[in-house]
Amino acid sequence: MSTLNLTLLTDLYEMTMMQGYFKTEKQDIVVFDMFYRSNPCSSGYSICAGLEQIIDYIKNLHFSKNDISYLRSLGIFDDDFLSYLETFRFSGDIYAIPEGSIIFPREPLIKVIAPIMEAQLIETALLNIINHQCLIATKAARVCYAAKGDGVMEFGLRRAQGPDSGVYGARAAMIGGCKGTSNVLAGQLFDIPVLGTHAHSWIMSFSDEYTAFKTYAKLYPSACILLIDTYDTLKSGIINAIRVFREMRDEGIPLTYYGVRLDSGDLAYLSKKVRKMLDDAGFTDAVISASNDLDEYLIESLKQQGAAITSWGVGTNLITAKDNPAFGGVYKLAAIQNENGDFIPKIKLSENTEKVTNPGNKTIYRIYDNNTGKIRADLICLAKEAFDTDKDLLLFDPNEPWKKTKLSGGSYTMKELLVPVFKNGECVYTSPTVMEIREFCNQEKETIWDETKRFVNPSKIYVDLSDKLYEMKKKLLNEMSAV
Repeated sequence: MSTLNLTLLTDLYEMTMMQGYFKTEKQDIVVFDMFYRSNPCSSGYSICAGLEQIIDYIKNLHFSKNDISYLRSLGIFDDDFLSYLETFRFSGDIYAIPEGSIIFPREPLIKVIAPIMEAQLIETALLNIINHQCLIATKAARVCYAAKGDGVMEFGLRRAQGPDSGVYGARAAMIGGCKGTSNVLAGQLFDIPVLGTHAHSWIMSFSDEYTAFKTYAKLYPSACILLIDTYDTLKSGIINAIRVFREMRDEGIPLTYYGVRLDSGDLAYLSKKVRKMLDDAGFTDAVISASNDLDEYLIESLKQQGAAITSWGVGTNLITAKDNPAFGGVYKLAAIQNENGDFIPKIKLSENTEKVTNPGNKTIYRIYDNNTGKIRADLICLAKEAFDTDKDLLLFDPNEPWKKTKLSGGSYTMKELLVPVFKNGECVYTSPTVMEIREFCNQEKETIWDETKRFVNPSKIYVDLSDKLYEMKKKLLNEMSAV
C-alpha cells in the first residue's frame, strides 16, 4: 500500500473530461470545494481526517509508463493527450481544514485552486480518502463520548473492508479518540499504540483454563488481561483469574496493568458480579474490559445500567461505521478565474434545496463565545472578507433568513479554518503526528456543547453565510431562474 501509485485511482469520466479540456485548450484556473451535506449517524458534528494521505497523494501524483500504456490500450485517448500526461504534475493551490477539527455540513473541508484539468483529476481520490477517514473518526468520537472517559480500543481489522480500510480506519479511529488499536501495521506506519490480549483459542489450546491463565501471566505480567468467558464466566473464568492474580501478588510480581475481559453474555450483569468478586479478593484496581459487537448506543446503555466496565474494545461497528457506511462528501465547481484574475462565481442548481451549492472563492471562520469557549457558529464568506470582532456581528440562517442572532462586539472571537497546504504545487504544510492530531481533536471536542454530542436529536450548530456571499448567491439564483 505504501508504494502504490494512486494516480489512476480516479473515475474514467475524470480522464475523459481532462482530454476534453486538453483538446479544447481549456486552461481556466478554477475553484473546487469538497464538502458534505449531512453528518453521519445523525450526529451533531463530524471530525476531519485524512489530510496527510491527501498530501502524500498529491506529492506523488504522476503518470507512469505503465499508466500511459494502460490508458492507450483503452482506445479512447489520443497520443497528444497521452504525451501531455507523461510530464503531468499538480501545480495548483490547496487549502484544507486541519485534521482533528470539528466540522459541519456544507462548509468546504478542502478548497482546490488549480488549472481545471488538474482540479478535475484529483476529485475522486480526494473524496475517497476524506470520506472514509472522516466517517471513521466521527464514529470513533461518538463511541469515545459514550465511554465517558474509559479507554476505547479499536480492533476491527478482521472485519474491515480490506487492508486499506483496516489500516487507515485505525488511523482515523485514533484521531477520533481511541487509545490504541489491535492493528500492528497501523501501529508501525503511524506510531500509534498497539494493544491486545489473547483469544479463546489460547485458553482452549491448554489442558485447563487455570494453566492457560498462569502461562499467559508469566509471559506478560505487566499487561495481564485474561479472557474469562471461554467456559463459564462466573463459575470458572473469574475464579481462575483471581487465583492467578493472588499467586502473582504472593510471588511479589507487580500488578501494574491487569484484569479481565468479557466477550459474551449479559455484559452489565456479568461485569457487576465480576467487579464484586475482584473487589472482595482485594483486586480493586483490576481492569474489566468488554467487547462483543459494541457501539456507542450499546456502551451508553451499559453505562446507564451500571455496568462495571472500565475499558471497551470496539471492532466491527466502528471500523465499518456499520449504521452509516458512507460519509457523503461531494466536490463541486465554485468559481472560474477570468482574464483579469477575478474569480467569477458558479452555482449548481437543483430541485433538492440541499444540493444547491455556495458559489465563489470562499473561506470559513469559526466563531467562539468568549465566556464559554464554545462554538457559536461557523461563517462561510468570500475569501477576501475581513471582520472586526470589536463590532456587533449579525448571523442569520441562510435557509430561513428571518432567524437571526446578534453577537455583541467583544463577546466573540473568530478563527479562519482553511489553511494553505499546497501553493503552486509545492507542499507548505507539515502534518502533525497522529497522536498530536488526537490530542488536538480532544481539545476540539471540548468546544462543542454536550447537547450537540448527544445521540438523539442533537442540538445544531449553525453554518451561516456572510452578507456578501448570501447576496452573491441570491443574485445568481435570480439570474438562473430568469433564464
